[in-house]
Amino acid sequence: MIDLHTHSFFSDGELVPAEHLRRVEVLGYQAVGLTDHADSSNIDFILPRILKAAEDLNRFSETRLLAGVELTHVPLQLMDELTRYARKLGAKVVVAHGETVVEPVKPGTNRAALEAGVDVLAHPGFISEEDARLAAEKGIFLELSGRKGHSLTNGHVAKVALQCGAKLAVNGDAHGPGDFLTADMARIVALGAGLSLEQYEKIRKDMADFVAGID
Repeated sequence: MIDLHTHSFFSDGELVPAEHLRRVEVLGYQAVGLTDHADSSNIDFILPRILKAAEDLNRFSETRLLAGVELTHVPLQLMDELTRYARKLGAKVVVAHGETVVEPVKPGTNRAALEAGVDVLAHPGFISEEDARLAAEKGIFLELSGRKGHSLTNGHVAKVALQCGAKLAVNGDAHGPGDFLTADMARIVALGAGLSLEQYEKIRKDMADFVAGID
């Protein structure tokens, strides 16, 4: 199991990184991205804290903690700058909060995030074929979300991604102990979006390859 999009108490999650990591360790995760919500007001505070947690905890855990951020509701004009800044600070995973249908995300956010070269476009809503093709060209994951509300458009995201050759990721967007996906639930998220077991195995491999390529 790999999940590239979760949250701790450094934004709107419930757990300190140590407990967060321990809970997914007992679920058999190989790696988890800790990607708290960030904009220009807090990115230089939370990311060093998560990097410190990863440095300490990864020495003792069987599950690898990947320090990252989720750029959330940021102005389109700042997406590229903040993506580059996150990487400069040491982020291993940069997630962008996509145009979910259950929040007033500014139109154009999906495109701005893809042009900025984030790693994961979270819950991208009714993403266009044009944007999905750009994700495919750049090797950016489009997320199938296990989180209520955000998951409403998983079927659309899966269909468009397959049509355009874009990579998919299944993520829990966990904020608390009850949110972490089990292996069975992650598979259900994929199958519920209309994918086959073979296509889900491709997702797992792509996510594993991504983690293997992180320093």
